[in-house]
Amino acid sequence: MELQLKEGSIPQKVYQTLRVTCGLSAKDDESAEIGLRNSIHSIMVVHGEEIIGMGRIIGDGGCFCQVVDICVLPEFQGKGIGKMIMGNITEYIDKHLPASCYVSLIADGDASYLYEKFRFRDTLPVSRGMYYMGG
Repeated sequence: MELQLKEGSIPQKVYQTLRVTCGLSAKDDESAEIGLRNSIHSIMVVHGEEIIGMGRIIGDGGCFCQVVDICVLPEFQGKGIGKMIMGNITEYIDKHLPASCYVSLIADGDASYLYEKFRFRDTLPVSRGMYYMGG
């Protein structure tokens, strides 16, 4: 299986489809357009002509950033593609973000085992992640 890593803007429809297909929440057109435009770093994994995985870094690029949208199409999971994505993302963090930048992520399910391999640690008991239930 020949895979290529491609940095750059993730096409909006691909982004929306990958999120839903991989079990992440849906994003409407407006949210996806704004979010993708404001990414600090985006990575895609391409198999042939198809984008099968992705990941992004968002934030202010100095004090605070977050790793988001790490996903791989279900039929390609378990083949090291998530490791490829996280390797690219941590390389970007190490080379381009200030050392004091606080980089966080939210790990769903067993994904924490992958992220731990890339030096991410549980924030408890120091802090606890929370999210806003707007509406």
